[in-house]
Amino acid sequence: MFTFGISRDNPAQSLGVEAMKQNPAGEEDRQVFHELQTILNGKSLKAVFQPILSLADAAIVGYEALSRGPQGSILERPDALFPAAERFDKVWELEFLCRAKALEKARQMMPDKMLFINVAPHIIKDSRFQKGITRELLEQCGINADNIIFEITEKTSVEDYKSFRRVLDNYTSQGYKIAIDDTGSGYSGLKMLAETRPQFIKIDMDLVRDIDKDALKQALMKAFSDFSIIMNMKIIAEGIETADELNTLIRIGIPYGQGYLLQKPAPEFLEIHPRIRDLIRTQNRQKRKAVFHTPLTIPIGDIARQDGVFSPDATGCQVIDYFNSHPNVLGVTIVQAGKPTGLLMKDKFFTQLATQYGVAVYMNRSVHLLMDKHPLIVDYQTSLEQVSKFAVSRSEDRLYDYIIITQNDQYYGITTVKQLLEKTTQLEVNQAKFANPLSGLPGNIIIEEKLKQAIETEESFSVLYFDLDNFKAYNDVYGFENGDKILRMTASIIQEQMDQSRLNDSFLGHIGGDDFIAVVRQPQVEALCQMIIDSFDARVKDFYTEEHQQQGFITAKNRHGTEERFPLTSLSIAVVSSRKNVFTTITQLAETAGRVKKKCKLTWQSCYCLAEHLGES
Repeated sequence: MFTFGISRDNPAQSLGVEAMKQNPAGEEDRQVFHELQTILNGKSLKAVFQPILSLADAAIVGYEALSRGPQGSILERPDALFPAAERFDKVWELEFLCRAKALEKARQMMPDKMLFINVAPHIIKDSRFQKGITRELLEQCGINADNIIFEITEKTSVEDYKSFRRVLDNYTSQGYKIAIDDTGSGYSGLKMLAETRPQFIKIDMDLVRDIDKDALKQALMKAFSDFSIIMNMKIIAEGIETADELNTLIRIGIPYGQGYLLQKPAPEFLEIHPRIRDLIRTQNRQKRKAVFHTPLTIPIGDIARQDGVFSPDATGCQVIDYFNSHPNVLGVTIVQAGKPTGLLMKDKFFTQLATQYGVAVYMNRSVHLLMDKHPLIVDYQTSLEQVSKFAVSRSEDRLYDYIIITQNDQYYGITTVKQLLEKTTQLEVNQAKFANPLSGLPGNIIIEEKLKQAIETEESFSVLYFDLDNFKAYNDVYGFENGDKILRMTASIIQEQMDQSRLNDSFLGHIGGDDFIAVVRQPQVEALCQMIIDSFDARVKDFYTEEHQQQGFITAKNRHGTEERFPLTSLSIAVVSSRKNVFTTITQLAETAGRVKKKCKLTWQSCYCLAEHLGES
């Protein structure tokens, strides 16, 4: 058991006579002062710990140590306890006790976890703090200083940042790390950040609150994220309370999070609920996939947010109270038995209230009188492109109304036209960024991701590797400009035939040069291959002169500089299917496809080859 010894640095010695010199006036002050004395003398604080999570994989990276007064005490809450200590000049004594209690309990913490300890700026400069008391506590508790993060709060302003920075450098040289709390809450926080260069930035919960509904907050958070990457700092978003806030932070790229949604403070070092772990991992999977989606393939449910809902019997008073407490919410969904039955937009609601007798008529009556009984309702799996068409086809007075999303006919969430446009634009930019400039098809980065997804899924799939035969000879005779036309035609033919076959979740990419690749979510692709070959052979002839078409070959120099006859360009399709193969890596899949392609190219005619089976045109 860790105990406190009596020494010149013991906070207990500073109690008594010096404290009484404060001479608190009034009965309430005397009661608060007495309670504070009792807590400090009896060391009756309780340490609680709130986990800090990685928003990339849901792993707990550390805990913030928080303090509570005795249960039932007037100083039980920290927002009463710490102001009282400041009022009676007992901040040092209280913070020392908080640290000691936290470190004593931290013996039970896993040794690879970080412990965040709150420290006021003027305390960290205190000579008693600098004498190594915390180091002594760490040694007695068997805790490594490398796992301790001093979390500097803004409760006391810093006047001399240069000297304060020197103090922090002293601690970081000993292995401690620094976190700046409440970043984003005001100018002083930004100045603290600029002057101290911490290892961690804790974003104030006011910036996190309703960030999913506030574009300005999202822009600010993104700016902090970009800054932290440049400066090699890590961001922790505090006060996460809803799944939509969490999902938005993950999409922005914030690495760490903390809040009641993830886990509440507790006397034990709690794990997180499996539901939260699954939520974080699911959102990260969707985020990775979204980079490689197009508006045609990404489901609308991926950008849904779960706003509050009302029953048709809710009154106008209840709805207006909700709007007033959630200023960024512009509408509410009316749900009965889990199914959406209507939509009430704020502007239309307020317009009705502004009419003569509007308040008297609608405030105490049910909202089904005013709701739109035919809102736009779409299923989770409907693509962004389809929803965009539905949304803009509405009348002008309903153009910006919420879009309601269902899953299995039950209410799932809503999205806005603004979110729809932003996501569509983002996807189009990503597609252009990673596309092959000649064909406009996705390039190698997206191809690799699609192949990984195919391997990781439990569904059957086929990979079709397309390669043009004798294409170099064609370029030598007809020039690269005409060669590029053949490449674009080839891409067009493959895409057309895949579209006509109505293959679900199919993908076509351009590796480069005359190599293309397709991923199809089914193992039987023989008919598709044959249709592609037939179309290619019929159309490629148009790129040759009539003489060469009749001859069936062209004359060009081979790689040794000798003239040689080359057949007209043909198309080889190497097919690798999960039906007969089990792949764990892209390398294994590529090696198999390479062997199959070599077999295809033995025949100088358009053909497809499925491992042990060869079909000719």
